[in-house]
Amino acid sequence: MSDLADEYDVIVIGTGPGGEGAAMQAVKHNKSVVVIEREPAVGGSCTHRGTIPSKALRYAIFQSTLVNSSVLFREHGITANFMIPDLRRRAKTVIDAQVKMRTTFYDRNDVPIVRGTARFLDPHTVEAVEADGSRSVLHGKYVVIASGARPYRPPEVDFNHPRIFDSDTILGVDFHIKSLTIFGAGVIGCEYASMFRNLEIKVNLVNNRDRLLEFLDEEIVDALSYHLRERGVVIRHREEFDRVEAMDDGVVVHLKSGKQLKTDILLWAAGRTGNTDGLGLEEIGIVPDKRGNVVVNEKLQSSVPHIYAAGDVIGPPALASAAYNQGRFAANEILKGLGCGDECRLPPSLDIPAGIYTSPEISSLGKTERELTEAKIPYEVGHAHFKSIARAQITGQTVGMLKLLFHRETMEILGIHCFGASACEIIHIGQAIMSQPRPYNTLMYFINTTFNYPTMAEAYRVAALNGYNRLF
Repeated sequence: MSDLADEYDVIVIGTGPGGEGAAMQAVKHNKSVVVIEREPAVGGSCTHRGTIPSKALRYAIFQSTLVNSSVLFREHGITANFMIPDLRRRAKTVIDAQVKMRTTFYDRNDVPIVRGTARFLDPHTVEAVEADGSRSVLHGKYVVIASGARPYRPPEVDFNHPRIFDSDTILGVDFHIKSLTIFGAGVIGCEYASMFRNLEIKVNLVNNRDRLLEFLDEEIVDALSYHLRERGVVIRHREEFDRVEAMDDGVVVHLKSGKQLKTDILLWAAGRTGNTDGLGLEEIGIVPDKRGNVVVNEKLQSSVPHIYAAGDVIGPPALASAAYNQGRFAANEILKGLGCGDECRLPPSLDIPAGIYTSPEISSLGKTERELTEAKIPYEVGHAHFKSIARAQITGQTVGMLKLLFHRETMEILGIHCFGASACEIIHIGQAIMSQPRPYNTLMYFINTTFNYPTMAEAYRVAALNGYNRLF
């Protein structure tokens, strides 16, 4: 057993985006910080099993699809045929680069990384136990739990079977597949449905709700559903899981409606579970919810005031971008408790855009039409369809639209919803304007600003004018 220091200002559990954001925010304000990581390399699930590998895979698939759909390449007999192991090797180079870069953040700021599995001994003391049994005992004034989450695995499904996968293991498929069933049509399920279908694999997407991604604007969801079906994805709504029958040559998913879906593999993508088991939270007065998430207040405090939590371990939105800002936000609250001055009075924003990497992409920020209607807020809509945008016509990526929701009287931007190529990039232009104080956060910014031509950013001017014309 070893004690690294008498006491740290902040102990951070986990080095994913939430932990990194908290650690860097605290150490930059000259506070003593230590992080605990149970994996061999920093970065968390985001870097090693989630965001980075899946998005690297998605881009590789997109590039191969682009080659295969090109008339010029086809005329010369050029095609791109990849199997998942080939694509996974490409993703590894990105993962390695990310790990190297993020490790330097801790080294450069003199933040020690303690290896081992974390467990609270008391509300201010955390031990880290390594695989060989060696222990490090750390004492902290504050603690940030950023231990992440993992796919939910119902006990009746045998995830040890070689044809049953979850989002952490699906990229480990090492044999050729022609079909799969995805149970769960949330963000992860929809993203993988797009990716696998772009590899010409038959996809059943099973949803236990009435619509896909119900938190999104309905027009955007309808567009996504249409394009998934047009690509050949079979979407099955309002279905409940009964049982799974795993065999040597495939998997049969039995649904309570009586349907039986036989495919090569099953990808279970129905929910996630917070990584709180083994942390000893109950002993210090913190009771996780039924999915293992830490319950926090608006300041990201747990039921124990000096213990905060950030990232996937607190549940939705469970985005890497959200986790990083949540970590910084939690650290900002801690810094106030440690006597930080005026520089800590403006916390990082928790108004976080959704970024969904389906094909095409979706990004969203602010209110939906449904929410504005229910709140009886007088609003109007401006559209820019990508098929009318010169840059989209040049690149051939004409599927999609940008949609602006704004107040009819003040013209304040209330919501931005984008579906199409580069949607997750385009959203940030609108985000910057929405975050401005009145009267600078209105539709008039987009009408009066000159955008480079031809660019996708021009869609903001087109959508703003379209909406403005509806007022008269």
